[in-house]
Amino acid sequence: MGYTFINISKHEEPREKSYWKLWLVGIFAVLTICFFHWGGYLLVVGDSVPEHVDAAVVLQGSIASEKARTAAAMLLLQRGSANRVAISVPRESYWDEEIPPIARPYLERKYGTELAGRVDFCNTEPDVTSTQQEARALSTCIEEHGWKNIALLTSNYQSRRVGMIWKKTLPKGDTPVYVSVEGLPDPDYQPRGWWRQRLYLETWLKESAKLTWASL
Repeated sequence: MGYTFINISKHEEPREKSYWKLWLVGIFAVLTICFFHWGGYLLVVGDSVPEHVDAAVVLQGSIASEKARTAAAMLLLQRGSANRVAISVPRESYWDEEIPPIARPYLERKYGTELAGRVDFCNTEPDVTSTQQEARALSTCIEEHGWKNIALLTSNYQSRRVGMIWKKTLPKGDTPVYVSVEGLPDPDYQPRGWWRQRLYLETWLKESAKLTWASL
């Protein structure tokens, strides 16, 4: 009686390799979908702003951004969620004019004398070019007013980096300052569908590089 031996190992090996390739392709596809869907929110901080803070701090930015941040800060003031509003401004304009005497009448016209009277201007040098420099400059203003609980108002795509830098930069004393960040909508960036528009994509790439550098 004869026996026939069939070697199937060579036939199964390519099939197993193809299964692994399919798994890898599937995993890569899922990760890619998740990245495009949620990747835009990597720049946006997930902090929850307290119900009440000593001051809402408006950080410097573009004209459109600062208007949105100031409006949000004044709304917190109006609601009673903030005792004061602090607006970061250069000490002088490019034309050697002091900014607070110009800004306060504007706030009075737009928000009323009572609310405008609860706004403080924290001066920085005109050549402040980074978040860390601004945090160092404003820390003196925060310390002078004795604020222990502040909310930083900035653009949504800057919120994670801003919070990280401020928490590292503010001096750690016996009574440290509690910092929360509120990221506001910005015309330069939309977390949802961030990869579909060139402006949003450019903003994401630039801010991701800054966030990586700040983390290091």
